[in-house]
Amino acid sequence: MADTIRLAQYFKMKAANRPGQAARALGALQKAGVNLLAFSGFPRGGQAQLDFVVSSAASFKAAAKRAKLTVQGPKACILIQGDDRRGAGAKLTGKLAARKINVTALQAISAGGGRYAALLFVKPGDVKKAARALGKR
Repeated sequence: MADTIRLAQYFKMKAANRPGQAARALGALQKAGVNLLAFSGFPRGGQAQLDFVVSSAASFKAAAKRAKLTVQGPKACILIQGDDRRGAGAKLTGKLAARKINVTALQAISAGGGRYAALLFVKPGDVKKAARALGKR
């Protein structure tokens, strides 16, 4: 089966790089009933950056505001889902390299059950071009 290529929106926020910051933010969103497609957190410049890939930007923004989370966005990324197979990441990045599209970040994981998912970040001006290069219909 072919990969599913989908444009998605994400928000980012800075947080202190200490225990409990992601739990606080994710707990507030859960309490508000927000559905996340993906979440990523990593250290950045002495702090942490939390990225929330959302199914609904409006509900996320409202919940973040109620929880007093200072977020930036929405910004665009690409969500890729498909059958797990050897070389999936190489094929994706190869298609982008052939079109001279630089990958800012790529996170991929086996989802179990023979499936994988990936989040792809490129410069804002390259998002639609990258999605087309990967086969988004």
